[in-house]
Amino acid sequence: MTETPISQPFARSILDNIARVLVGKADVSGLALAGVLAGGHVLLEDAPGTGKTMLARALAVSLGLTFTRVQFTPDLLPGDVTGVSVYRPASGTFEFVPGPIFTGVLLADEINRATPKTQSALLEAMGEGQVTESGVTHTLEQPFVVIATQNPIENEGTYRLPEAQLDRFLLRLSVGYPTLDEEVAMLARLQGQHPIFSLEPVAVPADLLSARRAVQAVHVSEDLRRYLSSLSARTRTHAAVALGGGPRASLALQGVSQALAWMEGREYVTPDDVQRAAPGVLAHRLSLRIEARLQGLPAEEVVREVLRSEPVPVEAAPLQAEGAARR
Repeated sequence: MTETPISQPFARSILDNIARVLVGKADVSGLALAGVLAGGHVLLEDAPGTGKTMLARALAVSLGLTFTRVQFTPDLLPGDVTGVSVYRPASGTFEFVPGPIFTGVLLADEINRATPKTQSALLEAMGEGQVTESGVTHTLEQPFVVIATQNPIENEGTYRLPEAQLDRFLLRLSVGYPTLDEEVAMLARLQGQHPIFSLEPVAVPADLLSARRAVQAVHVSEDLRRYLSSLSARTRTHAAVALGGGPRASLALQGVSQALAWMEGREYVTPDDVQRAAPGVLAHRLSLRIEARLQGLPAEEVVREVLRSEPVPVEAAPLQAEGAARR
């Protein structure tokens, strides 16, 4: 995929900083940043050693957010993530000890290796920005982002993420293997100390919160709202799909499209923004029929078929540009 030009200074500085660590991953880095700007969480699904953890760390450092990594294993308990109440004999009271989820960016590494009970401990935090323990609700500081990783190839000793949990992730992305030239450049760059250890923040959390407000103000025309809603609806009627994208998928698609438009310095969303966001937003929300799964049909291909079959509102971009010029 051709690299999209980023003209928004905040976004450009973040992506340039990430590029010091990741070689040749501008597009996936841009989509991950768009997910964070849209206020969502990101699932990175790929083979080991492709840079999933480095992307999460570089994004957290660049944004000036605290970063905590939790290695998910079968013996990990919900309290190991959210925190527990500890009895203090001296005072005769229970004191809540916050878990690693109280951070800016939580890396849930190999999330599918934890039991469903532990996986579900993230649901409240991801959906509502809070943790409830022993009947007491504790609010997480904002911004709060979960970046989870999983290996789609190895299934032994893993617990498949249920649809409800997958739906909490705004985007599912694949980092992918580097090209030969990119791998050669990576070897040269990493011959000494890894650049992640010298990476410095180029923003503070308040900058991200301000950017999120700006993203929410990006204009989406009525034609484009109908277009992206039609894309979600068409996944529900596709012959290979048992369960398609719901209303949350449409909201997610609109949010990521707004973020992509803002990153390019535009005040309006175009069909290209929607099409670029669609695979990462929709594919993991589709439950394919057993016949499609047996044929090895990837959900991303279903999304591409939907994009090809849905008419594009060609007049949307010029009309929006004219409206933006008048403003």
